[in-house]
Amino acid sequence: MAIQPIRYFGDPVLTTPAVEVKDFDKELRNLVRDLTETMIDAPGAGLAAPQIGVPLRVFVWHVDDEFGHLVNPTLDLSEEMQDGEEGCLSFPELSYETPRAMRAVAKGWNMHGEPLVVEGTEFLARALQHEADHLNGVLFIDRLPTELRKQAMKDIREAEWFMQAEADGNSLEIKVSPHSMFGRNL
Repeated sequence: MAIQPIRYFGDPVLTTPAVEVKDFDKELRNLVRDLTETMIDAPGAGLAAPQIGVPLRVFVWHVDDEFGHLVNPTLDLSEEMQDGEEGCLSFPELSYETPRAMRAVAKGWNMHGEPLVVEGTEFLARALQHEADHLNGVLFIDRLPTELRKQAMKDIREAEWFMQAEADGNSLEIKVSPHSMFGRNL
């Protein structure tokens, strides 16, 4: 198990759809452990494989003192919506009121290839949607209303982590996601 560096906004891996996991092997189990350890260390409520530079459809979460993970997830979302404060480990110290479905049913597999269904409301539903979005190359700021997204982009440009990347010669490219900002997952 190893704590991995988290990729920040501007890294192309974050806006590139991840590929489906084909092999449920030791490498996948190690990835789930690395994701969990990195999420705990950060600390965060969830972490997707692309956030550590691995373009696979895997994510972990830690909500209400329960840990979980999903491989190759799909989501069914309720029509009822919720607004709530949402942040992301790839956007350190920034959070915004983000619209999400109130309820989510996530279907996928565990790291051993066994089918898994996770049903969540409120914060767990938000975490499942947020992490599944990462697997589709969608960032939480893509879900923000236009004016709030403009504020988020301004905040990003003024963020210490963003300015440090530029000072180090790692100019981060700001891209608008090609995905619908207000569409539903999958």
